[in-house]
Amino acid sequence: MVDQKLNTSDKLMVIAIDLFSDRGYKSVTTAEIASNAGVSEKTLFRHFGSKQNLLEKAFERFHYTDDISLIFEEKIVWELKSDLQLISRTYHEIMDRNRKMIMISIKEGDNLPLIREKLQKPPEVLFGQLTNYFQEMFQKDKIISSDSENLAFTFMAMNYGAFLNHLSSNTIFGGVTLETFISESINTFTRALTP
Repeated sequence: MVDQKLNTSDKLMVIAIDLFSDRGYKSVTTAEIASNAGVSEKTLFRHFGSKQNLLEKAFERFHYTDDISLIFEEKIVWELKSDLQLISRTYHEIMDRNRKMIMISIKEGDNLPLIREKLQKPPEVLFGQLTNYFQEMFQKDKIISSDSENLAFTFMAMNYGAFLNHLSSNTIFGGVTLETFISESINTFTRALTP
């Protein structure tokens, strides 16, 4: 059910994401999207110009760059365990919220190169922020000397892998819950990096 308080553009984007994730980009028409949003196809074209532009705008509107950046700008306390727990939990909340867009990118990314390009930005931003975080933690003598880029990549790959595994079920391998994964992986990271 689409929130009726959304403006027309956002409503069209949400409906398009729902339809594309269920049936695939090529199988959905602009007429269907407009009809499901309760507007004319002409209104859809007036707002977005094309189906591909609608999808691109949806990816721009609902990405996680701003949410993750806010953590690094306002919520980091420079304590490894609590910071990594916050980053990991927020990452999974955002990825879960954007689950349908991620499904679209997995299914359609090769067919829609601009979508693939737009999907590269949030992970690149997160990678840079994590790299800077680990470098600064080392400078503050809060972690042992390590390759900050490798740490950032490892942390991201670990969380993305858990998300992908969690994408179609509520547990990861062997009945591990997402919360258990976050707790245990952060404990391991913390033990490995603490001086």
